Amino acid sequence: MKTTIFEKPGQVVITNTEKPTIQASDDAIIKVVRTCVCGSDLWAYRGLEEKAEHSANSGHEAIGIVDAIGSDITTVKPGDFVIAPFTHGCGHCAACLAGFDGDCQNHQDNFSAAVQSEYFRFQHADWALVKVPGQPADYSEEMLNSLLSLADVMATGYHAARVANVKTGDTVAVVGDGAVGLCAVIAAKMRGAKRIIAMSRHEDRQKLAAEFGATDIVAERGDEAVEKVMALTHQAGADAVLECVGSEQSNDTAMKIGRPGAVVGRVGLPHEPKVDLTNSFYRNTIIAGGPASVTTYDKQLLLKAVLDGNIHPGKVFTKTFKLDDINDAYQAMARREAIKSLIII
Repeated sequence: MKTTIFEKPGQVVITNTEKPTIQASDDAIIKVVRTCVCGSDLWAYRGLEEKAEHSANSGHEAIGIVDAIGSDITTVKPGDFVIAPFTHGCGHCAACLAGFDGDCQNHQDNFSAAVQSEYFRFQHADWALVKVPGQPADYSEEMLNSLLSLADVMATGYHAARVANVKTGDTVAVVGDGAVGLCAVIAAKMRGAKRIIAMSRHEDRQKLAAEFGATDIVAERGDEAVEKVMALTHQAGADAVLECVGSEQSNDTAMKIGRPGAVVGRVGLPHEPKVDLTNSFYRNTIIAGGPASVTTYDKQLLLKAVLDGNIHPGKVFTKTFKLDDINDAYQAMARREAIKSLIII
């Protein structure tokens, strides 16, 4: 089968390898229908994060068909259409029961990888996989894209809003205009925010943010961005801030644009060496966030919202590629030519 290998910074390649097999009783083998490139995949691709050359790709989002299952799997069967979340919660540990399956306490191997392939092995599949009614052929291209977003970015955007305790009537600022940030705009609207300030410098992303529910756009960065948000909120600051980048600057901005007592929901993969908490202490800023509770959100509300046509997060996929053209898919995102690259298998 074909799979993606991280060759070196700036290059991923397709290689042929053996199809994965069941290795544990709670495994499932998934035949990929669609996968994609995540912003977090770009850290190593851009040479900003250490990753071994000639190693398995870090891709972790897919929808597909169950090909085989281990003996302990009771919730899905071969032939089922599923969303494969990037997290592998068990559904019954303290973390999962509290709605934080991204931090499942029963699994060390709680995150997907090597998904940019024709087939992949999904560990701890019994609770974590999300079954979709019917088959891929029953859905439009747009609907399939939205279902794919539920493997990561839509659930991650929702996680930012949930941990930031976004509620009806809030003013929310979203830091980051990638797929997660744009999905966080959707999530803030779902949770009743009356004002959503999207921070974006790119016209195509600004338009999509507005379509998703943003009421204001801030194109500035750094101190100028902080001044702009404070001016928009009459110097009060936002009730909740959704940090969806993970850089030192994005975290610094997020800490400065919330009102005293605001909650910062951090879901950007952290890449700052440290965070100075002095100012946040004196502003009573609440800091929350981490890996998204993908299966929990999908099963409780996001899958229904997509199937009912209430949200359309699949619009973040703005360029489409074949698996053989995976490096072009990475390049399109690295050059900001695509918000998110879709791979059709």
